[in-house]
Formats: sequence, structure tokens, C-alpha cells
Amino acid sequence: MAELLTANMAPLMFVALVAFLLMGFPVAFALAANGLVFGLIGIELGLLTPALFQALPERVFGIMRNDTLLAIPFFTFMGLILERSGMAEDLLDTIGQLFGPLRGGLAYAVIFVGALLAATTGVVAASVISMGLISLPIMLRYGYDRRIATGVIAASGTLAQIIPPSLVLIVLADQLGRSVGDMYAGAMIPGLVLTGLYAGYILIMTIVKPECAPALPPEARTLRGFNLLFRVLTSLVPPLVLIFLVLGTIFLGIATPTEGGAMGAAGALILAFAKRKLSFSLLKQAMDTTAKLSSFVLFILIGSTVFGLVFRAVNGDLWVEHLLTSLPGGELGFLIVVNIMVFLLAFFLDFFELAFIIVPLLGPVADKLGIDLIWFGVLLGVNMQTSFMHPPFGFALFFLRSVAPREDYKDKITGKIIAKITTGQIYWGAVPFVVIQLIMVALVIAFPEMVLSGLNRGEPVDIDNIQIEIPQFESEPPPPFPSGEENDPNADLMKQLQQNQ
Repeated sequence: MAELLTANMAPLMFVALVAFLLMGFPVAFALAANGLVFGLIGIELGLLTPALFQALPERVFGIMRNDTLLAIPFFTFMGLILERSGMAEDLLDTIGQLFGPLRGGLAYAVIFVGALLAATTGVVAASVISMGLISLPIMLRYGYDRRIATGVIAASGTLAQIIPPSLVLIVLADQLGRSVGDMYAGAMIPGLVLTGLYAGYILIMTIVKPECAPALPPEARTLRGFNLLFRVLTSLVPPLVLIFLVLGTIFLGIATPTEGGAMGAAGALILAFAKRKLSFSLLKQAMDTTAKLSSFVLFILIGSTVFGLVFRAVNGDLWVEHLLTSLPGGELGFLIVVNIMVFLLAFFLDFFELAFIIVPLLGPVADKLGIDLIWFGVLLGVNMQTSFMHPPFGFALFFLRSVAPREDYKDKITGKIIAKITTGQIYWGAVPFVVIQLIMVALVIAFPEMVLSGLNRGEPVDIDNIQIEIPQFESEPPPPFPSGEENDPNADLMKQLQQNQ
């Protein structure tokens, strides 16, 4: 029995962790307890030494000294201030008026606002709940198909997962040992392409089935001319300026992601103050939620550190490396298996848990196979985005379910009876967008330049073709130093010493 445990410690640790998670234990404590228990078992079997655990305090202090993770509370606070100061409501109303005459205009507005909220908040829950509260009643009022309406709201909210300043990109960059700025730059084009794919799906649906997403009637388009222009300038331009100040300074190398997050938080406070929405209650709620989310991330990271320390001590990293590098198909086979595994695990784990548990195991293998880790991180980010949309455990679907009408109700404006939205309609509405996200994963694999083109790395150097030119002297080189006793400047001195003897 002891020999069996010693030989299979790494796979047993992984299986035990999955079992703990499936039983519903909190992720942070499941990771830490798993690492400690198997560490003690390894010490008892003589496989490990008690000195192993002496490295834990230094690792925990290393997490606390990690400047990269400071960006998480800054961007979370910025997003919460903007969301609770009414920015989402103003954006949806303004862009809804702009796209209103188009068939499917409200759906396009939700997608566009989802991208803007992703670039300012970076928090999926805030985006989905805001758009669900504001746009869903309007879409139901004017006859949108329930599956289209719920699907586009949930999917657009998940854009905060991949469009910078995404929180998961910060964690991925930290776990892969790469720059957050590079991860942001690499994710920008895939995020915009995914936004375009969402809009393309709505366009196809309005052509195939026009009644599923009608245009707004003229009486609903209340803003025209100068009033519409003024609303655009006051509601749309300030968030765009804030996006440029935060992401633009990061991409240009003027500010680090942590400094950009601090500047974004200050900018959000200024915008809330300008709109007269800044209050002590707003600040208290935002700081409370930011502290909870930051603590959640920190405890998961500490738990994953305990697990990772013991897992590597029992050669778990070598076990994973051998398991994945021996797959048929080489690099492509590795990518296919990894993406299928992440897609399936996303049914049960959220993106933070995936980033802290799976990515540290996959990153070294990808690096050994010669895969660019920025590209690999963006690919995993796009894949993990599906964790929010998976029926039946997708968090975005739960967020939307919490604000969608559960009973039939009478619309206040039209007076019509609006039917409730069922959980099944939300799930079926999410399926096409999950398929679109998987198509995006395939596009990132097929066209890696979509990610790599955003990175400013200069021209690669071919070490095989390096030529070194040695300058030629225009004049004759100096003669060699004369040798021999007759020309030796120390010869006379030596003769005098010998005579004195």
C-alpha cells in the first residue's frame, strides 16, 4: 500500500482535489487542505522532508508583495463605481436611441454597451445585472424573442472576461509569469472580433427570422437631432475618454497596469462626482464588494500555493508534463486536449479557480513545447469565458435569472401583459453564443497573429546569420616587443645585482 501511494502520489492528489471540489468544499480551503494532508502523508512515507513546509511562509509573503495583483482591487473598484453611478443605464438609453431604427437595434446596443462596460468595469456580474435590469424589459416590451434577448445580454456581459481590463487576464499573466500589459495587448483584437461575431449572429437572425428582433417603433425613439447629439457627448464620450486614459497609457508604456487601475479608479470617482451620484453609501458599497472579491482571489491564490508546493515536491509537474507531451499530434494535439479539458472543467469551476489550479500545470508544458505564453494565456482566457455561459452552471445565466421576470406582469408604458422568462429559455438562448465562443477558440488557434500582432516585440534575431565585422587598421600594426637579453630593458639591472653578489 505504501509503495502504491509513493508511486502515484501526484495523480492521487489531483483526483482528491477534484473529489473535494465536486463535494462542494470551498476552493481555497480544498486546495490548502489537500496540499497539507498529502504533504503530511509524503513526510510519513519518507517521500518528503518536514523542511518542505518551511517554504510556505515565504511564499505567502511573496503573494502579498506581488505588485501585479494590486490591479485587481483597482479595476474592481473602478467598475463598481461606474456601474452604480448609472453609467450603464445612460449608455444603453443613448445607444438604444442610435440603433433604434435598425432591426435588432436593441440587441446591437446591448452588444456595444457590453463591450464598453467590459473595457471600463471588467466585472461580468456588474455588466450582466445592469443590462438585464435596464434593457431586458425594453426588449420584451417591443416583442424581442426571449431566447435572443436573454442570450445576447448574458453573452455581452461575458465580454468583460476577455476585453481589457479583464481581471482574469491579470491572473493569467501572473500565473504564466508574463507582463499584464502584453496580455492586454494580445487580448484586444480577439475581444473585438468576438464582439463582431456576436453582432454577426444577430444580423443573420434578423435576416432569417425578422420578427425575433424588430426595430423600435417611431414613438419609442424620443431623442433626435441636437438632443441625441448632446446625449451622445455627455453619456458616451466620458467613458471612452476614461478607456483611453486607462488602456491607452498601458499600451503606450506610460503606465503599468497597477498605475492604470489606480488612475481608472480616480477617473471613475470624478465621473460619479460630475454626475452628482457620488455618495458615502456608494463608496461604502463599492469598497465592501472590492474587499470581498480581492480577499476571495487572495485566499484562492494562497490555497493554490500550498497545493502547488506539495504537488511539485512529489514530481506532479513532471507527471503532468509527461502526460501532455506524450499526446499524439504534438503541439496541435496538446492544444486540442487542453482546450477540451478546460471547456469541460468550466462546467464546474469558475475562471479564477481554473486560472489558479490548471494554468500553473499547463504553462510549463506549453513553454517546453515552444508555445508563446501570451498567446496561450489569451487562448485559455477565451475558452474560460465559456464558464460563464455553460448551462446549467454558468454564472452569467444565474445573474440574469436573478433579475429576469419570474411571473407575468403588466408593462407600465404599453399596458400589455408580458409573459415571464423561464430558465429553459435562458439556457437555450445561451447555447448559440457558447458555440460562437468555441468558434473564437478555433480562430485564435488557426490565426495566432490575431494575438501576436498586438505585441510590440521588435524584429526577431536570427542567431545563425549574425555577422561580426572586425575593423581593419589603416596603418601597419606596431612591431612586436623586442625579445632577447641584448634588448631587455631589465638586463643591466640584473647584471648589477649579480656583480654585487
